[in-house]
Amino acid sequence: MALSEAHRDSKTARPLVYRQSIWTRATHWIWAISLFFLLLSGLQIFNAHSTLYIGKQSGFGFDNSVLSMGAVRTPQGLEGRTTILGYQFDTTGVFGVSGTSENPQARGFPAALTIPSYRDLATGRVVHFFFAWVLVATLFVWLVASLVNGHLRRDLRPTGRDLAQLPRDVADHARLRFHHTGRYNVLQKLTYCIVFFVLFPLIVLTGLTMSPGMDAAWPWLLDVFGGRQTARTIHFVTMTLLVLFFLVHIIMVFAAGPINELRSMITGWYRTDPETKGDAGS
Repeated sequence: MALSEAHRDSKTARPLVYRQSIWTRATHWIWAISLFFLLLSGLQIFNAHSTLYIGKQSGFGFDNSVLSMGAVRTPQGLEGRTTILGYQFDTTGVFGVSGTSENPQARGFPAALTIPSYRDLATGRVVHFFFAWVLVATLFVWLVASLVNGHLRRDLRPTGRDLAQLPRDVADHARLRFHHTGRYNVLQKLTYCIVFFVLFPLIVLTGLTMSPGMDAAWPWLLDVFGGRQTARTIHFVTMTLLVLFFLVHIIMVFAAGPINELRSMITGWYRTDPETKGDAGS
């Protein structure tokens, strides 16, 4: 009897709460898969012309590049050169030139980071466009479901009280001190709002701006983003920010407790820590 009571007390001390709906969980994993293929196929497309520009025009007659990955021949052999805002770096083996020393390959990103791994722009575009539409459809489903079930209003909308707790939450995260109450903390709310309502729409719209067909149907996209070349640069920067978000997200999952976090995103159930004041930590 004593063991049974102790077991029950331990469960009541950290109860399970239903934190993530089936819509949130399903769209979360579809996004993860889609963004993986979008990133690697996007790098395949980037390698076809590994230079980014600001402005409506580009080419040899213009000096408006902001990023360039290329190869130069030196007495020591082929070397990679990456230029960012006019500053040049030797990136041999990573960017510009990769592969083995016996068989160096001149390409922006190495083969291990592209889909397909070999040079195939057509296949890269097919993969990229397919998962782009999967991402858009999933975003639409998530938005409708979140409006209907109250997820947006209840879990993601930062309140005045949330914003007042921002300094404390920043300090807690810096010390890897997490609170498990089953609710999103203010850093999560702000970050997810930026991802869902700034980065995702931005990467979709800049992707559409690079499409000649969409430019014909919606010519205002070119005006909004300052031309196709600028849209391509914004698209690349937005992708980089999403990658950084993903890396920080994974770090926070492991720091806050990977078993609990993964259970939440697989089954929906999250073990809370009610005696600790604050919000959930990943």
